[in-house]
Amino acid sequence: MSADPNIKPANISLADETAGTLAVVVGPSGAGKDTLMNLAAQHFAGRSDVHFVRRVITRDGDAGNEDHRSVSEADFDAMERSSAFAVSWEAHGLKYGIPADVADELTRGNLVIANGSRSALHRFQTAFPRLKVINVTATREVLAERLMARGRESREDVLKRLERSSLTVEGSYDVADIDNSGTLEEAERAIISVLETLVRK
Repeated sequence: MSADPNIKPANISLADETAGTLAVVVGPSGAGKDTLMNLAAQHFAGRSDVHFVRRVITRDGDAGNEDHRSVSEADFDAMERSSAFAVSWEAHGLKYGIPADVADELTRGNLVIANGSRSALHRFQTAFPRLKVINVTATREVLAERLMARGRESREDVLKRLERSSLTVEGSYDVADIDNSGTLEEAERAIISVLETLVRK
């Protein structure tokens, strides 16, 4: 078991063959992973065997394009100390947590989909042995256009960030790459197709 205090493995054996799979969606800024996850959630709405995780984040509830639970840093730290998270991590000055109760869905054999981070994949793999990584990407040109359209960074800053970033997932993970450089409909079909293969029949 990892000594990393940010990893809170469940008290049950998620490696059991009857357990469901956790699919973690990752990708660089501008790739459109939040949009694709929202479309996938609409597609699977009403399915009791597919569960989309509502993350806990230390940011305003109306910030971003994700339905999340907003908490203060103090509350987040308290939740972390009480083992309320299966996985937690920090990125870009914010703290993120995957609620520990996702283990209940997995023990029922269900598919659980979570919004994650490439930098935290080792933590996901420790907590969830049955893990599928869905890496949403786009060409650097498309990413640059989308990021500059947000108006948060200068063109120079965007290009520098993209030069430093990798579009691939490093490590020994089971990865499905989805290129969202083209039409949104194509990428939507691609992510739904991957998720359908993970749902237990």
